[in-house]
Amino acid sequence: MSGVWVFKSNGVVQRESGDGSSRRKVLVHKPTNKVVTSYDMLERLLKELGWERYLDDPYMLQFHKRSSVHLISLPREFSRFGSVHMYDIVVKNRNMFEVRDV
Repeated sequence: MSGVWVFKSNGVVQRESGDGSSRRKVLVHKPTNKVVTSYDMLERLLKELGWERYLDDPYMLQFHKRSSVHLISLPREFSRFGSVHMYDIVVKNRNMFEVRDV
C-alpha cells in the first residue's frame, strides 16, 4: 500500500498513489465478493447479520445489534458514505466486509 498523504488547504487529508492520483475506496461484502453500491444493499446485508435500524434521524442512518453495545452511524446520503464509515462497518463485522482501493 504505497502512497503519500496530502494535506489540503481546506483541512482534508487524502492518500494519493505514487502517480499523484487519489484512490477511491469501496466496501466489499466478502462472502459474495460484491461491492456495496447503495444503502438498500448495505441494510439488507446488515439485517442478515442481526443489525436493526435504530431511531429515525433526518440526518443519519443508524444501526444497532441487540447482542452488543455497537452502533453504526452513517450519513443519510450515500454519496457522503466514506472510508471512515466503511472501516467502522468492517471493525464491527469482522470477516464479513473489507475495504478495497479501486
